[in-house]
Amino acid sequence: MSESEHGRLSQNEVYDLLSNPRRRFVISYLREHGRPIELTALAREVAAWENQVPAEELTDQQEKRVYVSLYQTHIPKLRNAGIVDYDPDSGEIELTGTVGQLERYLPEEEREEPPWQALYIGTAAVGGLFYLLTVVDAPLFAGVPDAVAGVVVVGAFLAVTVAQYVYTRFVTNGREMTLVERRRR
Repeated sequence: MSESEHGRLSQNEVYDLLSNPRRRFVISYLREHGRPIELTALAREVAAWENQVPAEELTDQQEKRVYVSLYQTHIPKLRNAGIVDYDPDSGEIELTGTVGQLERYLPEEEREEPPWQALYIGTAAVGGLFYLLTVVDAPLFAGVPDAVAGVVVVGAFLAVTVAQYVYTRFVTNGREMTLVERRRR
């Protein structure tokens, strides 16, 4: 009898459950949406993710292949581990409280990430313009020494870099994007 039948998943069971990308996507999708979903709709989402196309562009064969795999292999495995409940009559799947045992192995729920690239590009554009205006002694900037302008530009980049480090280190705790988040990008 496995530990999951006693209500507690062993580390090996957790690793086995999360070793397959389809199961990880199913868990991530259900965690993100927080409500039951029909197996056919879930298979469609998984197929769209795997094929990197919108769900509307999937072929019947792509959907069917994923549906059969979920129905015969992945959902039963997740159900036996107590991670999901599957009602064969309605075809609905939903997460159980047991998914909490996987939390430390899964990325956090979706959180809006600051647009770091845009911040760096903006800092470069504004900093470059500021430095250029001081070098050519433009009105209002003629009194600013070139060295001070350089320090201000470097300081702006340092401020953005420190902000990104603090955000990544302390706000997100270095979390990875969920599979559902990656699909959206």
